[in-house]
Amino acid sequence: MTTHETPEDPGLLPATRRALNHRLARAQSESRVPSLVAGVARDGEVIWEGALSALEGVEADGETQYRIGSISKTFTAVLVMRLRDEGLVELTDPLEKHLPGTGAGEATLADLLSHTGGLAAETPGEWWERSPGTLRPELADVLGEEPHRHPVGRVHHYSNPGYTLLGALVEEVRGEPWEKVLRAEVLEPLRLTRTSYAPQAPYARGWAVHPWADTLLPEPAHDLGRMAPAGQLWSTTRDLLRFAAFLIQGDDAVLSAASVREMRTPAAPSLPGAQESAYGLGTQVLSVGGGTLTGHMGSLPGFLAALLASEDERLAAVVLANTTSGLLTGSLAAELIGIVAQAEPSMPRLWRPMAEADPRVLELAGAWYWGVTPYGLHYGADGGVELRPLKGAGRAARFVPAGDGSWRGLDGYFLGEILRPVRDAEGAVTHLDLGSFVFTREPYGPDSVVPGGVDAKGWRAAGELG
Repeated sequence: MTTHETPEDPGLLPATRRALNHRLARAQSESRVPSLVAGVARDGEVIWEGALSALEGVEADGETQYRIGSISKTFTAVLVMRLRDEGLVELTDPLEKHLPGTGAGEATLADLLSHTGGLAAETPGEWWERSPGTLRPELADVLGEEPHRHPVGRVHHYSNPGYTLLGALVEEVRGEPWEKVLRAEVLEPLRLTRTSYAPQAPYARGWAVHPWADTLLPEPAHDLGRMAPAGQLWSTTRDLLRFAAFLIQGDDAVLSAASVREMRTPAAPSLPGAQESAYGLGTQVLSVGGGTLTGHMGSLPGFLAALLASEDERLAAVVLANTTSGLLTGSLAAELIGIVAQAEPSMPRLWRPMAEADPRVLELAGAWYWGVTPYGLHYGADGGVELRPLKGAGRAARFVPAGDGSWRGLDGYFLGEILRPVRDAEGAVTHLDLGSFVFTREPYGPDSVVPGGVDAKGWRAAGELG
């Protein structure tokens, strides 16, 4: 057996590094994986790498390519979001508007991105993951005569053909093959030099491990053809950790922070029974240990992969293995994040005062009342505001500037809702309007604008209730 670990001190405590190495070794041994590589990054910087190979003369490290399967879908989703941001498509557009005649045209782009288009999970005919893409040269071969399994927009049903359609959409709008568009618009700008359509040495060979014997069988690695946007790509832990940082922070050369946040926002529940998972726009969203992890898992015959990231902890983990089954890569990636987060939590970011404050926003900071519930409005250095209950439970939310003196909700109940200060004829703020909810400076004050009015006698003590 050969092992690999970054020779330089990545800044982690020895006990933390040992815990990570031990967890990786246990996964390789218990799941009988021919080779296994993993990495953890904080703020986009790799802080730990581990690799194990059970085959003599075959080594692996953070630059070794593995097939990443459905993580390819997240790359395809980025391309679709770029088209949306350029105004070439809208997520509410039916596919038929841009790619007519597929038989799945009622589904919107958002439906396809979130797997709510009602399409079949797999292609008709042979098992597409173990057969060459030349058997399915056209979209009709991918969809078949009856592509739908559910009404459009009614249920989350994971669909590989749905992402083939999204890849075809990219090709139709750009006028270039999916692979070429991906390289020019995502891989090169993000410097993902070891992510490719076809394997580039050094790369791992895919194996199946016999369920009842310690023997191996080579798995085929076909060019998936039309199905490529759903699962074709090869990559490395280092490239995918860089991609994970992009999915949290954004990169204006590819997608803004707001657009990748939209991708990470749940758009559909996951499979029935999976109460702690959801699906965004090309990303899986998992509730783990009281926190949220986003990313994607992937598999193809001979390979398993996982990429997960925690925005709160600013941590990401990638796990790649060359085995068909047996290893829960998503659970392992989540555990690697948890080991670091528990042993060495991320240091809070340094607070800095804002360089310049807008007086019309600054006057809004402070206490407000929704009815009798006290809220505090905080004006942040990023130009956004946050509204949180000061006592008891309530609906907290962050808001970003909407460009007209109002703010748009980022999360929670008020996701997408508009927070707007309302002013009188002299320009003084009378109240805040949040999706029709009124926030005032006093709880039911005598001059309150709360709908339904306020009793003219105002607040009274028990002896004045008669």
